[in-house]
Amino acid sequence: MEAAEKGRSALKHQAIMQAATNVFLRKGYAGTSMDDIAKLAAVSKQTVYKHFQDKETLFAAIVLATTDRIDTMVDLVARIPANAETLEDNLTLLARQFLTGLTQPEVLQLRRLIIANADTFPDLGATWYEQGFERVLATLASTFQRLTGDGVLHTDDPLQAAHHFCGLLLWIPVNKAMFHGSPQHTDTELDHLATAGVRAFLAAYR
Repeated sequence: MEAAEKGRSALKHQAIMQAATNVFLRKGYAGTSMDDIAKLAAVSKQTVYKHFQDKETLFAAIVLATTDRIDTMVDLVARIPANAETLEDNLTLLARQFLTGLTQPEVLQLRRLIIANADTFPDLGATWYEQGFERVLATLASTFQRLTGDGVLHTDDPLQAAHHFCGLLLWIPVNKAMFHGSPQHTDTELDHLATAGVRAFLAAYR
């Protein structure tokens, strides 16, 4: 009986998190009410407050939950082999996966939402960056340092090289999406950005 109750509670918690994500992304933080979230989750407002003490706590929970998605990307970065002959192909594959993951509409919407509320919740924004993108950068820097030690790359500052790698890929599609309000790229354009970005990177760091 207790296990069944815990299972129902977990399902309600998940429903509230999903509903909150949808409403926050659609209406923004200020425009979202706990009533909105309860209605979409098909639970009472009291149930929402049972799981989350207030709207700020719920907002923080949905923001930080997205950093779990970074784990797969971190694993991909760490596994780049030290093979000079396949380096460009391996980096291009990684670049394309970066672009696919970081230009998803929901990811871009969440990024915009966090930036819009950075003055109100600076610690939350900083934590999201540290647990997410900064963790990818650190792993990428460590990988570039390893590849430099193996004689495949030449990086005096691996972390700066990691920033350059990501900037070459993300500058165009992310900026366009931020100013237009939605993704503006096609899959073909992402393929081109991955290929061109890696070639520019290797021209500087091979």
